Amino acid sequence: MGDGGISSFQRRMRAIPLAVREDVRLGLIGAAEDIADTIRSLAPVDDGDLKASIEVTAPGEATPPYSQPGGSNIVGPLAAAVTVGNTDVRYPHLVEFGTSHSPAQPFFWPGFRLSRARALAKIKRAVGKAVRTAR
Repeated sequence: MGDGGISSFQRRMRAIPLAVREDVRLGLIGAAEDIADTIRSLAPVDDGDLKASIEVTAPGEATPPYSQPGGSNIVGPLAAAVTVGNTDVRYPHLVEFGTSHSPAQPFFWPGFRLSRARALAKIKRAVGKAVRTAR
């Protein structure tokens, strides 16, 4: 039985020089920070726990417990995550989508959508530069 190409992918990943991986990692974190900054700017509060709970999680690290979207997860080796919420702030989804008693005040997904293209371009530049300088 095949493994769906996972072993092939893992072999290719091991072949990538560590310097290239580190450069790409820095590009991923930078792009995620840009997205987080946009989300923070759209948060419906000037300061406080909600805004402070917007976090970037680097590759290989765990996202905060109770964070949205997805809760506590380990971020993959070629990814970075932007989350909102933590153990003390468990209500971001109620702000984002509203309740029967309060209207929605979207900030997370609009911030992500506004920043996505620029973040992808930043990641592509980091990958290209890392590959060019590694030769």
